[in-house]
Amino acid sequence: MKSVDRWLAEYGASHQNAANKRLHWICVPVIVVSLVGLLSALPVPGLFRELELHLGWPVLNWGTLILALGVAYYLLLSWTLALGMALFSVIVLLLVHGLGQLPWPLWSVCLVLFALAWVGQFIGHHYEGKRPSFFTDIQFLMIGPLWLMSFVYRKLGIPL
Repeated sequence: MKSVDRWLAEYGASHQNAANKRLHWICVPVIVVSLVGLLSALPVPGLFRELELHLGWPVLNWGTLILALGVAYYLLLSWTLALGMALFSVIVLLLVHGLGQLPWPLWSVCLVLFALAWVGQFIGHHYEGKRPSFFTDIQFLMIGPLWLMSFVYRKLGIPL
């Protein structure tokens, strides 16, 4: 398995253009939120549905499952970055909950956000002049959010 430093360096190689970087700061979090929202809108098994009714908030669903699996993957790469991604996951869940309060179905709001954010990603890569990293390795889809978190860590002086 590649080290976190190697993953981040390889991802960063196709993200040098300033416009592309700015678009990634906007689009990557929107993609994560909208994907979790889309997954959260899918039906869940009965036990999860009963917990949702009891808690009044759909905490256990396909969206939270993918976030938990993502944090587990990040834990294999870096426990410190995994902690940051766990905090980000909580923020994502709060944002999805907020989107669910809008007068439109959650899935429709998230589908529009997902599509717009991907358009932004491809515009960024047009400026970059390089294809998105995930075209070479699908795991780079998981590295994008971690790459952004690594910038926050470096700014705050937190070791990766």
